[in-house]
Amino acid sequence: MNAGKSTVLLQAAHNYAERGMQTYLLTAQFDNRAGAGRIASRIGIGEPADTFGRNDDLFCKIEQRISAGPCACVFIDEAQFLSPDQVWQLARAVDDLGMPVMTYGLRVDFMGELFPGSATLLALADEMREIRTICFCGKKATMVVRKDVDGTVVTGGNQVQIGGNETYVSLCRRHWREAVDDGDAKLV
Repeated sequence: MNAGKSTVLLQAAHNYAERGMQTYLLTAQFDNRAGAGRIASRIGIGEPADTFGRNDDLFCKIEQRISAGPCACVFIDEAQFLSPDQVWQLARAVDDLGMPVMTYGLRVDFMGELFPGSATLLALADEMREIRTICFCGKKATMVVRKDVDGTVVTGGNQVQIGGNETYVSLCRRHWREAVDDGDAKLV
């Protein structure tokens, strides 16, 4: 959270557009914080996007997009919401259609567990680049906590709950452990 993933995605897509190349932008159907079918960043930039649902065949969606006209690259926001099967479909699009696919998303949830789509992406990705954000202490933030409406850290519940700064806070592992009251946390 708060690393600027959507900003980087939109900037990369813009770079293609500046060179006269068309791209295909996709985002999770149920994440409509920026509006239905829209990828937007906290700094105010955004673009329309196609959406994917849990059961969509992304290989077929990409194949259909290619048949509609030139496409230089596929960009996927909120990639943590991909299913493992959809990640394999993206791998097929890269391998069989020769289509570059760039995905942007979170690695772990608020409980410190990998999202299933993220786990499969980690296993299959040809290349991985980390977009970093920082904890309030200045260290690299690799974890997030979820807070309820009263600001209390939540340590259980559904893995997926759409939210932004009002719901999630990025922390380093040490401060995440403190926030979730990990009895083994050694704080200095």
